Amino acid sequence: MTTGGASPNLMSQRLLHSYTADADRYDEMLAADGSLRPHWRTLIDQLENLTPDMMRRRAEEVREAIASDGMTYNVYADPQGANRPWELDLLPQIVAADEWRSLSAAVTQRARLLNAVLGDLYGKQQLLADGLLPPALIFGQHGYLWPCRNVEPPGGVHLHLYAIDLARSADGNWWVIADRTQGPSGSGYALQNRQIMTRALPEAMRDMHVQPLLNYFHALHQCLTRLAPTSGELPLVVLLTPGPYNETYSEHAFLAHTLGFPLVEGVDLTVRGEMVFLKTLTGLRRVHAIMRRLDDDYCDPLELRSDSALGIPGLTQAARSGNVLIANALGSGVLESTALHGFLPAICQRLLGEELALPAVASWWCGEKPALEYTLAHLEELVIMPAFPSMRMQPVFGHTLSGQARRNLIESLQVQPHAYVAQEWVRLSQAPVLSRSGDSRLMSRTVSLRVFAAADGMGGYHVMPGGLTRVAQRQRRDVVSMQQGGTSKDVWILGDNVNAHSAVAVGPGTMSDPVVRTSELIRTTVDVSSHAGENLFWMGRYTERTDNLARLLRTTLQSTTESQIENRTILSSVSEICGHLGILMPKSGQAHPTVTALQQSMRAAISDPSAVISIATHLRHLHHSGYQVREHLSLDNWQALNRMPAMVYEKMNSPTAILNVLTHVIQGCSGLAGHALDDMTRDEGWQFLMIGRHIERMVHLANLFDQFLQLEPLRQNAALTWLLESSSSIVTYRVRYRRTPEWLQVLHLLVFDVSNPHSIAYQFRMLQHYLTDIAQQLGILSMNIPGHLSEQLNEMLLTDFARDAAASELANARLIQLMREATGAGYSLTDDLARHFFTPLSVPVSQGV
Repeated sequence: MTTGGASPNLMSQRLLHSYTADADRYDEMLAADGSLRPHWRTLIDQLENLTPDMMRRRAEEVREAIASDGMTYNVYADPQGANRPWELDLLPQIVAADEWRSLSAAVTQRARLLNAVLGDLYGKQQLLADGLLPPALIFGQHGYLWPCRNVEPPGGVHLHLYAIDLARSADGNWWVIADRTQGPSGSGYALQNRQIMTRALPEAMRDMHVQPLLNYFHALHQCLTRLAPTSGELPLVVLLTPGPYNETYSEHAFLAHTLGFPLVEGVDLTVRGEMVFLKTLTGLRRVHAIMRRLDDDYCDPLELRSDSALGIPGLTQAARSGNVLIANALGSGVLESTALHGFLPAICQRLLGEELALPAVASWWCGEKPALEYTLAHLEELVIMPAFPSMRMQPVFGHTLSGQARRNLIESLQVQPHAYVAQEWVRLSQAPVLSRSGDSRLMSRTVSLRVFAAADGMGGYHVMPGGLTRVAQRQRRDVVSMQQGGTSKDVWILGDNVNAHSAVAVGPGTMSDPVVRTSELIRTTVDVSSHAGENLFWMGRYTERTDNLARLLRTTLQSTTESQIENRTILSSVSEICGHLGILMPKSGQAHPTVTALQQSMRAAISDPSAVISIATHLRHLHHSGYQVREHLSLDNWQALNRMPAMVYEKMNSPTAILNVLTHVIQGCSGLAGHALDDMTRDEGWQFLMIGRHIERMVHLANLFDQFLQLEPLRQNAALTWLLESSSSIVTYRVRYRRTPEWLQVLHLLVFDVSNPHSIAYQFRMLQHYLTDIAQQLGILSMNIPGHLSEQLNEMLLTDFARDAAASELANARLIQLMREATGAGYSLTDDLARHFFTPLSVPVSQGV
């Protein structure tokens, strides 16, 4: 441990001997004399008992848990793009109980203050009239939304969710860096971090009486349901997301799952009669509250931003009429300007009659002449930042500039002074992080703390007893940003020994919910949005499509093994069928591909992401569909799905390795099928998932049989085992007939047998069942295409397909025609479902809205 005055008893500790504490920064773990701060001692003592291998293993388990849960954060311009895993350090940031009490009280005060400021700015505007805020600072930015003037939110609460970024200066005091008032991100990541750390360091969390986080989310849920404007019915709250390409989409999905809110995009909502409705599979259902993760001006293309494709036309008018709660209220982003910080102490005295407990870093809005003059005179001591969030500009540290760069900045300040804020340069505190080099060393990195608060609906706020610590990528860096590749820490708020156990015991069920009628306590239906129904449908299709292709490739690979290599007829037939299906295409002029050529084509059909038909492509689409309906999937189901895309990138340098990859993919698809049957509620969404599976299996089997029936009888007989294997029916055939495959028995099993889940007749029957059920539930005309196909199949006689039967040629032609009709029916059904359910332009309003 390198520090000014390290105590001898700490110098021997393995973890701390190489840790460097900067004298000009506050160190979260070490006191100024180099000794451990008391609230860190328990954790460090326990970590000292772990060997380096044990430490590395726990850190690896954290990374594996993140990958398994699918926690991502899209860092722009990062090669990993939207799939960049979230990063979590094994060591938490620890805050002592007495320090937290004063800090949480100060955060509560600031949230109350900002809520009152929003009420004034969009109401009487007395702060402007009295000169406590410059009008140019408010009206000169895009954040102030004039259409929201005099819009009174339900309960008078503008700020339902609040986040504050804090930094600790060298003297140990906390300072406000930024206020997050639109749709603050990070609370979901904080809870996910906690869930992972509970598994990584359970003993330390128990012994240190770390306060739990779940009560915060229950308070948030209770606030939104309590304030939502209803007519006596249970309120429907949705979480509005920009979509899967947003950098924090995985957090949106996690929050929706945790809070029990449907995750929706703008296209899922519509405004009718100044009310907001969710487009569900059963019609329109009124939405009473929207928890938004969409920036203010994107929320309504009708009144706010005409080029927005993410919002809901008419949403502002619905809010103006008091028919929907929006959290946070539209226009709340005006308070994210750092230029406001210097005016808040006087405003706090006026509105709350209190001293502002938590000061911001000293700041000067350059739109005022004295502030500009001070900034130009002290540029080396300041950080220049954009005054308004809409400006895309990184902080500029004055002491780093010289020559032309310095002159350019001064010119910009003089030309547009209102666009800039100067802040005092605060050296951020540092905390230990675990080295990822494998040697289990502790390194120092600068950190900032984000704390969250949720309104309680009664004038107060509930502060999360924890938060999200963001860690700079490099040492001594005073800009901490996840967008620049930083990592995160869990935040442990220590409880008093007496109170900690009661805090842990308090669960969501202990808080009283709004009183409702007994008949409304039990619900047997789930509001599945049209968008979610569509993604579940395609999730079913791509699961089946992946499984079908993997089985086809595996069976074909087994046909190229040494024991069967002499049977060129099978390889020729298989290659021809696969070629017509768009896979394993032989090179030009290669009528009879070699085994080596087939295996090379097989690798491409597995792992080529650019191919239209490949397992990699199908898995990418499967993951995309599943990613958008995470709130409908159990954790085990999601983790099974999330692991699958990586399977196709394992080494495939031998037939055995290729076979292993295909087997893993098939097992993964079987696992998803098991989850669908065993742990998903039989609601409309599940029905569409199953319809998607059966349509895909019907189309695949129909295409397969269409090509197989066109082979000559001798070639058909040689490939019967391959056909049974690729259709996942070889075991059924062997158990039932206990003989080598023969034509009529195989035909009956794969085409006519309604008891075989891999037969064409079974797909007809199940589709007719689900579609009839859907038609009855949703009040539309029955879709009778599968029934029509079943009738045609039942008219055929199996004996007509005997090789020596006079009618065999005609029977084959009729069956080929039926297979082609079945393929066309798959496309027709998909179009009909999309028209009726997935893109409804005019759908009925559900009862009881």
